[in-house]
Amino acid sequence: MNSNPAISILMPVKNTAPFLFECLESVIKQTETDFELIAIDDHSTDESHSILNEYSIKDKRVKVFKNTGTGIIEALRLAYSKSSGNYISRMDADDVMSLDKLAVLKSNLTAFGSGHIALGKVKYFSEKPLGSGFKNYELWLNSLIEKGTNFEGIYKECVIPSPCWMVYREDLEKCQAFYPNVYPEDYDLAFRFYMEGLKAIACSKVLHHWRDYSTRTSRTHVHYADHTFLDIKMHYFLKLAYDVAKHLVLWGAGDKGKKAAKLLIAQNIKFTWICDNPKKIGKHIYDQLLHPFTALDSIENSQSIITVANLIAQKEIRNYFKERNLISNKDYFFFC
Repeated sequence: MNSNPAISILMPVKNTAPFLFECLESVIKQTETDFELIAIDDHSTDESHSILNEYSIKDKRVKVFKNTGTGIIEALRLAYSKSSGNYISRMDADDVMSLDKLAVLKSNLTAFGSGHIALGKVKYFSEKPLGSGFKNYELWLNSLIEKGTNFEGIYKECVIPSPCWMVYREDLEKCQAFYPNVYPEDYDLAFRFYMEGLKAIACSKVLHHWRDYSTRTSRTHVHYADHTFLDIKMHYFLKLAYDVAKHLVLWGAGDKGKKAAKLLIAQNIKFTWICDNPKKIGKHIYDQLLHPFTALDSIENSQSIITVANLIAQKEIRNYFKERNLISNKDYFFFC
């Protein structure tokens, strides 16, 4: 067996025993065989650790460790420290790989070289009917992956399908790997890929299957609450994109709009706040006056954050910017 496998797959595990057999079978049966799976048991209280040990005995490519810290980030950090592959990928212990996932990702990454990130389309599956939000996110994300335009939507939602990506070790190092202690860790990593200029490789194949269920970590843990995503968006907007020479405009006064306003106020950043709710226009929220959209007519050299969730309204707003030859992720940013 190759002591230095080409691919290192990093997989945190916590109480996923009901799904772990199916997950591990999908990994060890990959058509690409030159890999190591580094599984980190994050203090499981079910049978997860014994299942992992069983697989590590029958397949030496499966390597099992106990998390010396707590949580997904520290588990990923430990897994990465134990890895030796030139290609780095990730896996979740309750999901399922398509059998050619590693082969396709490795082939695409090899063809395009360093400075790129290989991706695959994803598909949700669940014992219960999926909500429209999951379906819409899957459709939106896959449309980006198919064209390789993922980072166009970086401020809207997480544009890198965790855990359906592969990068060169050297590129992950440039992005600080898993060392920033920021949740949601996959969204923060996506921004760091973007910040370092990695280019997404287009892919038309479904390579990863996301299992949805009511107790999944991304549904239940405070690290993945809505406000944490907004915190990351605002952090990177202010770090990478905010132009102090322009007049900042905040669109929308719903929950996300109000949270965005609070973040801007906390940073002492001046902005004009607009909305289309007649009950709010002319009133103050957090000592900020709410203006109608017509206020835009008197604002020049603007930069906009849009927190309006209505899809019809979003289309109208995009047309507004298009008519004025304004550029996405430079002059305006959709935060939802």
